[in-house]
Amino acid sequence: MFSETFLRMIYLGCFLFLCGLTHAIPSYPIWWSLAVGHQYSSLGSQPILCGSIPGLVPKQLRFCRNYVEIMPSVAEGVKIGIQECQHQFRGRRWNCTTINDKAIFGPVLDKATRESAFVHAIASAGVAFAVTRSCAEGSATICGCDTRHKGPPGEGWKWGGCSEDVEFGSMVSREFADARENRPDARSAMNRHNNEAGRTSLNDNMFLKCKCHGLSGSCEVKTCWWSQPDFRVIGDYMKDKYDSASEMVVEKHKESRGWVETLRSKYNFFKPPTERDLVYYESSPNFCEPNPETGSFGTRDRTCNLTSHGIDGCDLLCCGRGHNTQAEKRKEKCHCIFHWCCYVSCQECVRVYDVHTCK
Repeated sequence: MFSETFLRMIYLGCFLFLCGLTHAIPSYPIWWSLAVGHQYSSLGSQPILCGSIPGLVPKQLRFCRNYVEIMPSVAEGVKIGIQECQHQFRGRRWNCTTINDKAIFGPVLDKATRESAFVHAIASAGVAFAVTRSCAEGSATICGCDTRHKGPPGEGWKWGGCSEDVEFGSMVSREFADARENRPDARSAMNRHNNEAGRTSLNDNMFLKCKCHGLSGSCEVKTCWWSQPDFRVIGDYMKDKYDSASEMVVEKHKESRGWVETLRSKYNFFKPPTERDLVYYESSPNFCEPNPETGSFGTRDRTCNLTSHGIDGCDLLCCGRGHNTQAEKRKEKCHCIFHWCCYVSCQECVRVYDVHTCK
């Protein structure tokens, strides 16, 4: 028989091992860091680099090695998602700041907040968008144009060009981004939902793009194809979803595989969220002051808009601390003249602007 001390050591070892597993699977995808690194640039010629991408679960690692030629597009997708996040939140207290670390957003995404919901959605949409665009441009050999969704042509136009296969791009995003969200807890359920909401936004915003043909641009015949919109359209769309995100509560259910956490609407008098809506279940910090625990950088020294009454205005962005004003000189082109034919000449002027920053 084993001694009591030996059994205690085994129990302690198992406990520490399980704690290590919990720590090893954070609530945000560490693999997003490939968007701000350089390791993905040569993935096509060096598959071994798949193993160097941080935070990949086994399913993602297999996907990377099997479809290595589209991994640069996956990285590009996360990159444009992050850039769009920074554009959409440029005038808010939290402005989607990234840091030089594997956890590129820091602890701010540890909580199941609106911000986490938006970042997951826009990153998943970015992956689907970039892969879809890459396929249409012929950059990858395993995919191409969408030949399934054409339907009858309209009057004065016919199908042509290369319809973008958003279903393939969404499939790649789903298989890769959702691979780590298979745990029976509330955060995985939230991440899966928001990932899918981001991908659905692409389908909802596809449009018919046409090109005219004929003498002197007479547009006697048009060829048309399905196209994704500019990603800014997706960003604007998802920002609206962020503003109207649904707050949820966590419920636990006993199933054959054990306890499973699900989400339901916190307020019954509101319409329940659809697959297109963002969901969250934890409140956001106010982001006014620096806080390493929450990942807040605070708003000190942030530029604010003195005339705005919105969140980018000095009153709200500076959290009531007031602001500083400093004159700033900027060189600009001025007194421009068009010369026939055909160029424009300009002078260079120095103008002084007041720049307002939070105290």
